Amino acid sequence: MKGYVVIYSIKEGNMIFGFGKKKVIVKSRVSKVKRKVSKVKRKASKIKYKVVKDKRKASRVRHKAVKNKVSKVDLKIKLEKNMEKERDINLKVSEGELKNMEKEREIDIKVSEVELKNMEKEKEIDIKVSEVELKKNSIKKNKDMIVEIPKEIAQDRLIEYSNRLSSIRAEIGKIVVGHEKAVDGILRGILANGHVLIEGVPGIAKTLLIRCLAEASGCQFSRVQFTVDLLPTDITGVTTYDEKARNFVTIKGPIFSNFIIADEINRAPPKTQSALLEAMQEKQVTIGKGTHALTPPFFVMANNNPLESSGTYPLPEAQVDRFLFKLKMGYPENKHEEKIIDQNITTSKFEDYKLNPIASPAKIIKMQEATKKIIATNKIKKYVVSIVDSTRNSKKYDIKMGKYIEWGCSPRASIGLIIAAKADSLMKGSQFVTPENVKNVAHDVLRHRIIMNYEGQAENIDADKIIDEILAKVKVP
Repeated sequence: MKGYVVIYSIKEGNMIFGFGKKKVIVKSRVSKVKRKVSKVKRKASKIKYKVVKDKRKASRVRHKAVKNKVSKVDLKIKLEKNMEKERDINLKVSEGELKNMEKEREIDIKVSEVELKNMEKEKEIDIKVSEVELKKNSIKKNKDMIVEIPKEIAQDRLIEYSNRLSSIRAEIGKIVVGHEKAVDGILRGILANGHVLIEGVPGIAKTLLIRCLAEASGCQFSRVQFTVDLLPTDITGVTTYDEKARNFVTIKGPIFSNFIIADEINRAPPKTQSALLEAMQEKQVTIGKGTHALTPPFFVMANNNPLESSGTYPLPEAQVDRFLFKLKMGYPENKHEEKIIDQNITTSKFEDYKLNPIASPAKIIKMQEATKKIIATNKIKKYVVSIVDSTRNSKKYDIKMGKYIEWGCSPRASIGLIIAAKADSLMKGSQFVTPENVKNVAHDVLRHRIIMNYEGQAENIDADKIIDEILAKVKVP
């Protein structure tokens, strides 16, 4: 071989080559064969180990199979025993079910009997309920709702009040002749705790009427003649200095009375006319720095002189609206005027007629409280609102004469219609307000609240004709 010089020896199949002092040992082919043999032996030993394992597994499987055979036999025995127990249980259950079925049948029979009795009771209750509902429906049709009548306005009390008012009318009739409508209007105004504006020519017993009413009612009466130079303090009163007492004292004016007649109120300037505003609305008067309450009942009857226009001051709309009613007093009929010739206070004295006080301030206050408790149903309220609304929206209600209206009525008209209708109902001894009561007071409440436009004023349209058309076209409940 190239690079090798001397071969020293061969030992056990190994060749030793020398190159100088270095030696290299090279494994021969024999050693490779030996290694392969050893690998084969190792594989054979592994195969033997796997075979041993497989034998062990096979023995375990055989052992389990034997055990399973034994357990299957035991299971069959247990299943047979369980089947016998289930049969016994089924027999017992069937016997119990039979007994329960019999009990259930008995219970069902008893329940059916009870249900029949309940059905009969329910039928009786339904019949009673239906009767009650029929009664309620019939009452609702007539009265719109079922309302308990307060004790203060029971039927006997209403009859008492109605008779008392009839007696007052009879006492006034001893002197005043032929003005029954005006008397009824003033009585309604008093019951409604309102005020009345009367329009009429002089000499038709306007002042006499309120004087007779005060006498028959047992109340105080004051008369104020309005003139151009009348001052507000002439009506309300004044604060002055008392030298003897060395103190300021209040001298009350004629307004401190129960019934006030403001004669020819349109002759006084607006400053004086406004002196009545606080008294009419607030029922009090301010004099100087003090405020004084007026004694109830407080009632103002003012009258306009429609004949003269020079030297007069038309009432402002704000003040006119504070009057509940505007009544018209015309000339008496011939048959009534014949009685007036013999029955007057020019040829006789007022005291000669000896009017009896039928009522008192306390009784009038009670009647005013009873008036507020007269019942107005929702249908009546809707009817009143429709009447007032027709003065504002005349086209909606097909009011042909609505073209003459400049301004319709304010909500104060609705309030006035309700309270005035209640007063009319109390005068007739009724517990409820009807549409007829509303119609009876509609002209008095609305005629001074409808403001005409220029066309209506030019054609001299009467507000009462417009009200007639409204009452004819607004649907009555």
